[in-house]
Amino acid sequence: MSQKFNKLKTKINLRKAVPDYVLLTIGSIILAVDFDVFLAPFNIAPGGTSGAAIIINTFTGWLPGLTMLVLTIPMLILGFYYLGRFRFLIRSSYVTVLYSLGIDLMAKYLPPGITDDLLLNALYGGVLGGIGIGFIYRGGTSPAGSSVISRVINLKTGIPNSQVYMLIDGGVILIAGLVFGWEMALYAFVTLFIWGLVADYVLEGPSVVRTAFIVTDEPENVSKSLLNRMGIGVTSWTGKGMYTHTEHTTLFCALKRPDVKILTSIVKEVDPRSFVVIMQGHQAMGGRLR
Repeated sequence: MSQKFNKLKTKINLRKAVPDYVLLTIGSIILAVDFDVFLAPFNIAPGGTSGAAIIINTFTGWLPGLTMLVLTIPMLILGFYYLGRFRFLIRSSYVTVLYSLGIDLMAKYLPPGITDDLLLNALYGGVLGGIGIGFIYRGGTSPAGSSVISRVINLKTGIPNSQVYMLIDGGVILIAGLVFGWEMALYAFVTLFIWGLVADYVLEGPSVVRTAFIVTDEPENVSKSLLNRMGIGVTSWTGKGMYTHTEHTTLFCALKRPDVKILTSIVKEVDPRSFVVIMQGHQAMGGRLR
């Protein structure tokens, strides 16, 4: 009985893992194409091990993919000890090897650049790189590079990931500026910025969800109007205004972006003295949106 259960469990785990590895494979290939076509031919080094490999290749002529692979081995060891043991090691090693070997193998067949316009290369390098890294994030891991260092430092010191990222990638871009010139460093910053925006978009999807906080003295009328006229549910709790020390009811609901104007109109119609705050949400799960 236990053997059948273990076999069934293994099949279920494999079914869950296959879509993840498809994403990891696609993301790694996209990153390799991005490196070979938009970044390396024009010395755009947007931080991380990929940027370091471009700089090292300039002085040594070593294959950039192989250089990246060597640079990431210490990161894989760090990640193994601090970030999830074998699950981290297997997935990150897969991405690292595929990405690194893909750079050197595909460089023989891909054109070394589509355009000579540096700004276009920086922009599209960021877009394509963001798509690739977004797929890898969705596959449940990240390339073993500066992300590993930042997460380990965050665990040990509490310093936010974003600050450590900025220091590491900024340091690599600073060195690239000294080697390739400060204009190239500026292009690298553009690539890094676009890369992050696109990766977030791929990971979280378009931000079509909005959340509304409504402070009102007529919670029953407001909530009934929203339910009857828009079909959205509302959650409420009581709070106190610390300036007037008067208790008010706060209503919370989630809605789609096109419905924001309708909601604010209804609330102001029912309670003109209400206070409404609309915030951006990335994802809503459970229940339903109108």
